[in-house]
Formats: sequence, structure tokens, C-alpha cells
Amino acid sequence: MTELLDHLCRRIAIEGPLTIAQYMEECLGNPKYGYYTGKNPFGRGGDFITAPEISQMFGELAGLWCGIEWMAMGQPGQVHLIELGPGRGTLMADAMRVAKGVPGFVEAINLHLVETSPALREHQRGQLAAFNPVWHDHLSAVPDGPALIVANEFFDALPIRQFQRIPDGWCERLIGVDENSEHPALRVGWASPLLVHPLVPEHLVSADIDSVVEVSPAALNYMRTLAERLNAGQGAALIIDYGYMKSGAGETLQAVKNHSYSDVLADQGKVDLTAHVDFESLVNVAVESGVQAFGPLTQGAFLKSLGIEERAENLMANATPEQAKLVQSGLERLISAKGMGELFKVVAVTSPDLEPPVGFQEMSE
Repeated sequence: MTELLDHLCRRIAIEGPLTIAQYMEECLGNPKYGYYTGKNPFGRGGDFITAPEISQMFGELAGLWCGIEWMAMGQPGQVHLIELGPGRGTLMADAMRVAKGVPGFVEAINLHLVETSPALREHQRGQLAAFNPVWHDHLSAVPDGPALIVANEFFDALPIRQFQRIPDGWCERLIGVDENSEHPALRVGWASPLLVHPLVPEHLVSADIDSVVEVSPAALNYMRTLAERLNAGQGAALIIDYGYMKSGAGETLQAVKNHSYSDVLADQGKVDLTAHVDFESLVNVAVESGVQAFGPLTQGAFLKSLGIEERAENLMANATPEQAKLVQSGLERLISAKGMGELFKVVAVTSPDLEPPVGFQEMSE
């Protein structure tokens, strides 16, 4: 039994069953035993590999996008460059290298990293010390002012709640102790049904019996905070994650360990828990908050529009055969349908005064 499982069993005994969101919060962010608290999960030696770890081109194009948006903002003398969930700092290190090619941009940047993990902050410090980053636990703590925000695989780790439709209505899925197990273990249970649950989107209330709907109040609230910031001052945000273009029913909560899927209810604090992002709901919240939202479009289409194929050709032209092979495989993984190209989506959110950002102009015509 993990220490976190013991803690969860004691908490359930005192408070009763946990929502899926509460369970995720404990598993990922518990101050002592949480997955992200003391672990570096990224890269081939970790549990999963993110796009910045696959190829330098990903972070470079994110940096290029930010540089172009900074120019579209009128090149303010001071701009907060903010990354939500910076991982090991790889994306931002590659982005800052490209930023040096935009005259005046690096000099204007105040770098802010929104990261709660002490272990990951240390990795980020090693990668980005030259740019004097400042760390925050939440976006709301970043000072006011013009801002460029990057969030790659950030929203998928925010807690979700799950609801299942039965003939009597909608039941919220809960996590309780499995009293029938010989060893300490958890199981899924259900709250009492409600004919219409206030968190189930109206257009999904009549979904088929046994349908599961996932809702992330945490993600929607974070988007509200982001949108309110951009609505109050000039700026733009780039959000990249895996998920769905349109809201719909379906169960996507998953656990990952050692680059393989694992049991969501096992190895608490030792596995990553994520769920697909509902991009339609994020876009709707942004627009309701008074800002502009563009997308979603696929990651493959977005990266192609920024010139990733041309960048790959340039890198391979000066590479050894082995290096060229790595560049090509990274390109294919980032943009192909068999890789991340279609599963991952991209959304841009901007303050009301800005033109459609690079990569999204055709969608706005």
C-alpha cells in the first residue's frame, strides 16, 4: 500500500467518498505524496514524453508565435511571458533561443513560470536561469501588464468530475474504499441520482443511458482567469493539448506509468492521471468572458502553418545522417495523424483589440 493510499483511506473514513476531482487533486498534487510533488515524470526515463521533448522544433515555433504576437501588440517595452506547467523547461528554453532573433523581444520579456512542483522548479531553474524566471503557484499571482501565455499539456491534468446517466437521472461517480478487498483498495461508487445535474451540460442531459460525461470546473475556472486577464490588458495565449473539438459524452480519464496505460485506482501518487480536454467548452468560456478565441485546429495543421516542415528541412540540411533521422521522426510524430498531429488541438485566445493570430487567420475569414 502506498502512503497516499493510506492517507486517502483515512480521509474517506472521515469525510466520505471523494469526487473524481478530489481524487485527482490528491494523486497529482498532495504536498507529501503527490505525483508531481517530488518527481520528474518527463522524457524517456519518466512516464511520458511531451512534444517539446520530442523535437526542438515545437518550442521554437511556440517562441516564434509569441514573437509575432508581441509585434502585433505594438512591441511593448515590457511583456510578461508566462508558461503554465513548464515541465522540465524544455519548451521555454527552445522558445527563448528563437526569441533572440526577434529584435527587442528578449529584452522586453519578464519570464514567469506557473509551477507547483518543487522538483520540476529545480529542473526549470537549471534550464532557464539565464532569463531570471519568477515562479508562481497560479496564473492569478502574475503581475498585471501585457502578457503572452503558453500552456502545453496543462489543461489535461486539471481535475475532472464524472457523471453517469441511469434511468433515474444523473449520478456523480465517487471514489470510496473497497470493503470487499482483502487488501486496502479503492472502488468507484455513485452518488444519489438527480434528474438533471447542474454540472452536466444542457445539450448532453439527454445522452444515452449509461453514458458518462466528464466536466472540469477547474479547467473552466482557469480559462476564466486567463480570459479576464487578457480582457483587462493586452495579450495572447496559446493552448495546446489533447482532446475533442466538440463537447460530448465519453470516459477519457486515464493513468500512465512507464509510457504505458495503468489502473486509475492503483499506485496512487506513482502514476499520472489525465483526461481529454473539452476545447469547445474552453472556447465558449473565453468568449463569454469577453475575449477572442480562435480554433481549435489540429496540432499538425497549426505547426505546418508556422513552417515546421521548412524548419525540419533546414535542420536536416546541416545534420549528420543520424541527426537527420531524428529530425524526421520528430517531425512525423508531431504532425502526423498516427502521432500527435490530430489528437492534439490548438486554441488561441487574445485580447479584443488584436487581429487573428498567426496560424488562425484562415479560420477567421
